[in-house]
Amino acid sequence: MSPRKTQSTTTNDQVSYERCLCRELVETVRNNVSIDWTVKESVRARLRVIVKRILRKYGYPPDKQEAATNTVLQQAELLSEFWTEVQA
Repeated sequence: MSPRKTQSTTTNDQVSYERCLCRELVETVRNNVSIDWTVKESVRARLRVIVKRILRKYGYPPDKQEAATNTVLQQAELLSEFWTEVQA
């Protein structure tokens, strides 16, 4: 097997992995947000735990999980307005 095929397979596997991770994060966060989730610290804390569990499930590096969790929640804040409009 040539190195080029191996590299291509690895890249495809990585893309598939990232898609699964992203899809699960979006679906889970979307299903767990409430109207006032950005204000209620208890809801934000629960979401942080859920996001960290998903990151661990996919083998995300522990030293980068906090930054990734913050990014996911920031993006969810931006998208939550859209999500509520779509559900209405």
